[in-house]
Amino acid sequence: MEFTQLTTLGELKQVGYKSKSIKNELRDNLIHKLKNDETSFEGIHGYENSVIPELQRAILSKHNINLLGLRGQAKTRIARQMVSLLDEYIPVVEGSEINDDPLNPISRYAIELIGELGDTTPINWLHRDDRFAEKLATPDVTVADIIGDVDPIKAANLKLSYADDRVIHYGMIPRANRCIFVINELPDLQARIQVALFNILQEGDVQIRGFKLRLNLDMQFVFTANPEDYTNRGSIITPLKDRIGSQILTHYPESIEIAKTITQQEAKSDSRQSEGVHVPELAKDLLEQIGFEARKSEYVDIKSGVSTRMSITAYENLLSAAELRMLVNRELKTSVRLSDFMSIIPAINGKIELVYEGEQEGAASVAMILIQEAITSLFPAYFPKIEKLERQNEPSPYDEIMKWFYDGQGFELPNHMETDAYEQQLDMILPLNKLLQEFQPDISKEDLYFLKEFLLWGLVEFKKLSKQKLDKGFEFRDVLGSYIRGI
Repeated sequence: MEFTQLTTLGELKQVGYKSKSIKNELRDNLIHKLKNDETSFEGIHGYENSVIPELQRAILSKHNINLLGLRGQAKTRIARQMVSLLDEYIPVVEGSEINDDPLNPISRYAIELIGELGDTTPINWLHRDDRFAEKLATPDVTVADIIGDVDPIKAANLKLSYADDRVIHYGMIPRANRCIFVINELPDLQARIQVALFNILQEGDVQIRGFKLRLNLDMQFVFTANPEDYTNRGSIITPLKDRIGSQILTHYPESIEIAKTITQQEAKSDSRQSEGVHVPELAKDLLEQIGFEARKSEYVDIKSGVSTRMSITAYENLLSAAELRMLVNRELKTSVRLSDFMSIIPAINGKIELVYEGEQEGAASVAMILIQEAITSLFPAYFPKIEKLERQNEPSPYDEIMKWFYDGQGFELPNHMETDAYEQQLDMILPLNKLLQEFQPDISKEDLYFLKEFLLWGLVEFKKLSKQKLDKGFEFRDVLGSYIRGI
């Protein structure tokens, strides 16, 4: 028999329904998933050997949890995923403001209703998706918002004095009884509001306007915090930290492969983009490498962090840049080009905090530096390494390419060239074709031209060629010729 077909307290008792606390629900359902080799947290990548085992231990220990980490580390997503570890439905007293358990009521309303109606007390069934409450901690949050307050309008309507506890209007936490309650950015919560959480975390009761009101709330608390907030905007007061069972440190992806998986999962692309725009694997690697470069850059505030959302929005911009060119040229298909990476600069600008040196350079210049450093980092994985100091007259795999540019008058690569013209333009550099055949013989035709452009940009970064930005694209020249023309 489906429990959800039961409509009264008496029917619930008759089938022998047993209530359990939310922490026991989480624990029992996690144990069930582990025994059946089921995934506890879907869509969370890179935490398999670090954060997720710690979460599992905290849930098995029935702890309240603080997820501590920089922005864009899936803290809120993890908290929301915990809902999947709840029972699908739980019974509640019909009309209860705080999800009273029919077998263990705690509010005056539910206790009096059951006392009056007994086994005929009506019940409803609450789905696990409705058992998640979330509050962003901001300085304007009050005790009344999260705990509750006396409601003078209710007192007037019911003709009750303020001494009667029925005039209380419950705040967010009592209304989330038997639910997972998340407070994001906990350090932003004023100290006096944090104090109001003491009793709820330790004893499970609340105090409202001096009422001796003991509500044995059944809650699973999850807090999120940025470690930088401890010194910049606020702090988690020590007695509150002492009452949080487990503090778990999150982190950024530790490899490009994990970062790519997250970006592909989260990026929102139109079906016409995914069907019409080809993205070379190297382009995906380069995009993620930009994030890795930002997290160690001297221009970026490392303590603030570089969110994974930067790579996600940058990838969306990259697709849109290629799509725009496809639409302008009235083509049905196109491929991402390295010059398209100029379109991700707006996505980078909004996602990184700059230190003083970065502010002096300017946000757009720092974004361009990060792209260049990413190219420099990935270049040796595809082509022979170029040392900063090389012996004179020592032969180099790149000599023929440099000679081609030295003998020529420059090489322009406009951004919005049609695909055929773009490929023909790159095919003109015959030594480029020869180098790729030698060092990347297995490259697919779809990825070939991105790799050619990547090689040119890499040679610029290693001072073998020079590059100049034009109104509609880039011009590549030999270094010596550019220097002489400059003089």
